[in-house]
Amino acid sequence: MNDSVTISRRAFAGGLALLGLERAAARAQGFAGLGENAEGFAAVVPGKTFAFPADHGPHPQFRIEWWYVTANLKDSAGAAYGAQWTLFRQATRPGAQQQGWANPQIWMGHTAVTSADTHRYAEAFARGGVGQAGVDTKPFLAWIDSWEMRGLDPMREAMLAPLDLKASGADFSYALRLDADRPVVLQGDAGYSRKSERGQASYYYSQPYFKVTGRISLGDQPAEVTGLAWMDREWSSQPLAPDQTGWDWFSLHLNSGEKLMLYRLRQKDGRNDLFGNWITPDGRSVEIASADNSITSTVVTDVAGRKVPTGWRVLIPAHGLAIETTPLNAKSWMGTSFPYWEGPISFAGSHAGLGYLEMTGY
Repeated sequence: MNDSVTISRRAFAGGLALLGLERAAARAQGFAGLGENAEGFAAVVPGKTFAFPADHGPHPQFRIEWWYVTANLKDSAGAAYGAQWTLFRQATRPGAQQQGWANPQIWMGHTAVTSADTHRYAEAFARGGVGQAGVDTKPFLAWIDSWEMRGLDPMREAMLAPLDLKASGADFSYALRLDADRPVVLQGDAGYSRKSERGQASYYYSQPYFKVTGRISLGDQPAEVTGLAWMDREWSSQPLAPDQTGWDWFSLHLNSGEKLMLYRLRQKDGRNDLFGNWITPDGRSVEIASADNSITSTVVTDVAGRKVPTGWRVLIPAHGLAIETTPLNAKSWMGTSFPYWEGPISFAGSHAGLGYLEMTGY
């Protein structure tokens, strides 16, 4: 593992930096500090009944949370792009919410646009309680500064659609319209997503059915785009075990109509835990749990002074899936305060399609 503390949507620890905690201490408590004791925060337990729109909003009794969209896009000439919009929340301490600067919530945003030869990104930080960032459920609005994910009338709350999504950096921007025709999908076991065999878990659902129209700009080059998007919603108080060092996460749109969410959690002793869900075209989510499932690195790329596995072989025998993935841009490094790799991919083999890959801890 690189000496830098790494982070992404599933290991949001921006509060550690803002609170001035030492990196060594964070490493001692597991990946990005998320293996530390969560005493005083709410626990994730099986059997939760999800309710919308309430669960589209924040859960301040839990320590960490995120709203995360990735989009695979193409312009009229067939050129491929990726777009990312992320809002993270972390509570610095358990207990009652307070107003103004005493509010214990810290927010962080990440955004990016990727093409075959360019990857541009930006980040933003905010403190809760002062109106700079937050999430409202009705009407739905998630924001940090001028970056927004806004619900549109008539909002179909079970589908979390339609949405307007916008963000910008110094040399890029996008404005996208997202719509869906099916409800959100519960991941894991009815929304209870195990992260280890020792009790770590999160609440997790996705909207993998977004269709996208809109515009992106790289520098002074705007492009009208269409495509597919995937949104993840996840919250927890202690999602990782202390000996878990990072993960490799896939969200895949199969051309045959199925969707696949799959992630591997890596441990210090070299063992890997593999979790995921196979989602049928009608929206039925089936947890994947088999020793026959595997992901194996096929290509390693030098990225930002690290060796990063950017090509993968994925095998899910029970569903006849045997594919190899290829990144749109192998240099899709998020060189933010907490760096990680995140970018669009394609895949071929028994199935073909598009998706996104996220990798941390390298």
